[in-house]
Amino acid sequence: MTRNPDKVISASRRTDIPAFYMDWFMEQIRQGVFTVQNPYNKIEKKIDTSLESVHSIVFWSKNYAHFLTAGAGEELTRMGYHLYFNFTINSESELLEPNLPPLRKRLDQLDKLASTFGPETISWRFDPICFFRTCEQGNLQNNLSDFPMIAHQATVCRITKCVTSFFDPYPKIERRAKFLARAGAPTVSFMEPTMERRIQVIQQMEKFLTQQGIDLYLCCEREIFSRLDPHTGVRENSCVDGKALKALFKGHPETKRDYGQRSKQGCGCTKSIDIGSYADHPCFHNCLFCYANPDIDNQIKHRIQ
Repeated sequence: MTRNPDKVISASRRTDIPAFYMDWFMEQIRQGVFTVQNPYNKIEKKIDTSLESVHSIVFWSKNYAHFLTAGAGEELTRMGYHLYFNFTINSESELLEPNLPPLRKRLDQLDKLASTFGPETISWRFDPICFFRTCEQGNLQNNLSDFPMIAHQATVCRITKCVTSFFDPYPKIERRAKFLARAGAPTVSFMEPTMERRIQVIQQMEKFLTQQGIDLYLCCEREIFSRLDPHTGVRENSCVDGKALKALFKGHPETKRDYGQRSKQGCGCTKSIDIGSYADHPCFHNCLFCYANPDIDNQIKHRIQ
């Protein structure tokens, strides 16, 4: 009789648990259970996170400082959990990502993660690629300036995977930018580059990364992927990939596709259980382009009232 697959815990698409909520996360792991609320219908369910039922934990973060200083990863490893890390490191920009540590410190975190848990357990995310203007007639800018330097450091750390996508123009982000301008911040207008320009950027990134020994993956960018040369080395990504976790750690993780994600846009993720809550665990990075943080908009509205 075939056994049921073990759960993969995603921590988290909804907030930055390693940066802000590792104490809470570790306490729930020790208790062996999480209470997870569906963000749409508000139905709650208990998730057993005992070692017998969980194969691995996939972390998502822009700042692993607390995770590292607290020794959380080492404790989880001693307990028997397998760990995988999605680490978003973009060019330094206080305008786009105002509450992050300096880039140099984040690169030091990358080195520490790689040396402690192995470079094969890390996906470096340069995400999203943003084009924008800071005033009505301003020059078109982007956030690619530090990409070569980050890629070089990733090579030093023996990271072999880079994941990217382009900014998605959610209406809430446009409203947020307008609210910030009313509060005295620079006026920012995000721009959507043409498909030709997007393809050019991806081809340039791939060429540079290939020289560094790093493969480039696209996250939810099926249209771009479909227009690339059939012999391209660029691949579509699975940010949570049960098959890759099985190859890394053996065992029996869940490997079925998660069609609740943006599969039509190219998301290849396999099924996982997302831990965390938009409402109960707000992210304090306050990235201008973030689609997953309702608290940032409440903060801005409060400032201009």
